[in-house]
Amino acid sequence: MSLATETRRTGAADTGRPGDRPRTGTRHALLRAGRYSLRFGPRAFLVCLALSAVGAAVTVVSLGTGTYPLSPLEVVRTLAGNGPPGAEFVVLGLRLPRALVALLVGFGMGLAGAVFQSLTRNPLGSPDIIGFGNGASAGALVAIVVLEAGAPQTALGAVLGGFATAAAVYALAWRRGVHGYRLVLVGIGTSAVLGAATSFLYVRADIGKAAQAASWMIGSLNDRGWSEVRVAASGLAVCVPLVLGYARRLTVLEMGDDSAGALGVPPERSRLVLLCAGTGLTAMAVAAAGPIPFLAMAAPQLARRLTRSPGPNLLPAAWLGAVLVAAADLVTQRVTGSALMPVGIVTGVGGGLYLAWLLLRERRAHRL
Repeated sequence: MSLATETRRTGAADTGRPGDRPRTGTRHALLRAGRYSLRFGPRAFLVCLALSAVGAAVTVVSLGTGTYPLSPLEVVRTLAGNGPPGAEFVVLGLRLPRALVALLVGFGMGLAGAVFQSLTRNPLGSPDIIGFGNGASAGALVAIVVLEAGAPQTALGAVLGGFATAAAVYALAWRRGVHGYRLVLVGIGTSAVLGAATSFLYVRADIGKAAQAASWMIGSLNDRGWSEVRVAASGLAVCVPLVLGYARRLTVLEMGDDSAGALGVPPERSRLVLLCAGTGLTAMAVAAAGPIPFLAMAAPQLARRLTRSPGPNLLPAAWLGAVLVAAADLVTQRVTGSALMPVGIVTGVGGGLYLAWLLLRERRAHRL
């Protein structure tokens, strides 16, 4: 095994923001192990390490927050099996599943957002904007309201709804291939149709199921247990290796179909595999915690600003998504004094403010 560095020349188009100064070179580390190699940017690697540390710190603080408060040291001792009396049940039995669902769902949604934005080459191409998240929500809502299903059946409904929506959007956007702007436009229209369908389900449901579904549709971590942890973890276990295995192809696809084909990457087949993987990540995250707004759109853009590197930034976006959901859940507990407020309210407010700031920034730079 050997470690080497290389410098790749990039242009202004690689910066991800029009008008930025061209980069003269980006240094990467190259890890070789026999016939296999892995290339990564040192700054991106450090960003991932920092975000994982921040996520762990936020999780520890969150585990100690509640009507039975614990200091961070007591939480760590409890996780190690040497905590105060009664803390093991509170931390491991009640709070840890919720914290793990927050991290896993945020990781999956951040990664899915990076995949879809890279495929569409559009910052609006996140699964909650182009309808894939709404499709998963509609499928899960059918399972909750109509079938009165539990967590496994809800997860299955979300997966079926997400993939059915993906197939419909892909077919409608097909015209000698699928291009980003058509995928976004068709997805927005599909999202509107699915929104009407979920509203119809609310009207047809009894008051109890409608209230449960309404809380879930905002994006909530309330009453999440180990079954939801298994749902979110299974989605990551299946889809993350697939996305990382196609990460090199995803980077080449950003150059356009003609360039990808010239470099030996089959555009449509690669796009279809990545589309399925991103849909699976979205569906399992939605099944575990409901649709959390703005997360998949904001995490990849913020990750790109942290790493200052072109490309999808898959792992930085995933880790940033995990940190954002964990932090939003901590805010709900600190602000309200309880864990009852849906986490989607915090991400919705934060995402709306971020979008307004981004639009104002683009307008002042005369790009809008």
